[in-house]
Amino acid sequence: METNELITAVEGIKTATDGFGKKLAELAEIKSRIERMETAINRPGGGVPGRVHDPRSDAKAQMLHFMRTGNGLEAVDTKQLQGNIGASGGFAVPEQIDAMIVDQIANISPVRRVSQVVLTSSPDYVKLIGVRGTGTGWTNETGTRSETATPQMAAVRPSMGEIYTYGTVTRHLLEDAAFNIEAWLIENIVTEFAVEEGAAFVTGNGVNKPTGFLAGDAPVADGDATRDFGVLQYIPTGASGAFASSNPDNVLYDAIAALKPGYRAGAVWMMNSTTAAAVRKMKDADGRSLWADSLAEGQPARLLGYPVEIAEDMPDIGANSLAIAFGNFTRGYLITDRAGMTMIRDEVTRPGFVKLYAAKRVGGSVSDSNAIKLIKFAGS
Repeated sequence: METNELITAVEGIKTATDGFGKKLAELAEIKSRIERMETAINRPGGGVPGRVHDPRSDAKAQMLHFMRTGNGLEAVDTKQLQGNIGASGGFAVPEQIDAMIVDQIANISPVRRVSQVVLTSSPDYVKLIGVRGTGTGWTNETGTRSETATPQMAAVRPSMGEIYTYGTVTRHLLEDAAFNIEAWLIENIVTEFAVEEGAAFVTGNGVNKPTGFLAGDAPVADGDATRDFGVLQYIPTGASGAFASSNPDNVLYDAIAALKPGYRAGAVWMMNSTTAAAVRKMKDADGRSLWADSLAEGQPARLLGYPVEIAEDMPDIGANSLAIAFGNFTRGYLITDRAGMTMIRDEVTRPGFVKLYAAKRVGGSVSDSNAIKLIKFAGS
């Protein structure tokens, strides 16, 4: 073979080899893309390459899978697991769904909306409140300085209990997904929890539930300087079961004055709709209404410049009733949420139906008793 023919043959072999290598590279890239797509599709919620992954889709997929099949613990982050869930049948509601439920409850429950809410991992949560008592004195540059009294601390331990809802749905509906399961579950939980919480935060007796701000130690008429810590102060209207016949609005001004200036920023009125109807008819000496309806949708009305929260669990006006509260609930009432909501699925006790038990541990109690004042419909 001549030299030129040999060179041509070698170049032909090199060209064929290069082309084969490119084909191998292209096949490897296609294989890699297919593997990435399979990985994304197999994720809970079925992610799509190139799109930002929304963790809420994982949460919904976990919840729906559990509701339909009863399985799902293996898919839940271990940080969400609760100590009181059994070895089977239990599920920790994903954090995204849990947060959605809590947010919607807050929109319904006025006490939760205005109070301090603490997320805790322990049922033995304790909050320390500073009780004024620091002694002071005056002196000059070279004068003597005597030892003063030491400020005191008080420990507040909110009483806790488990709030739950126990809903039932047919197995066929769960299997066929003939309705919005997530919306049904959230509506069920939100409605029941909001109703029960709202009552407990106001009048709960502290037995397996929060202690309401009206249900602690009996309130007294003494001011902050002489009243025991943990006891609320009431301001009497001057008439049993009614506002005073003369200058009935004076008690509202007295309640504001009784609250120290440091608490007034953020203070709100709290009463039920029946009491609000009576208060909104009040006028000052010039005939102007003390009540001002909000001009913005979703914003509360105002009474003497402070927002009014309507809490239907507050008592009606009656003899010796504490029908109106005024105060800074962020500083005055403490709500503790035990981290994580749990769900248990039961399809055994009633064949053909699936019972879903959702529960959350909640606590509450007065934290700073100087931050809330009560109006008592009594002569003194």
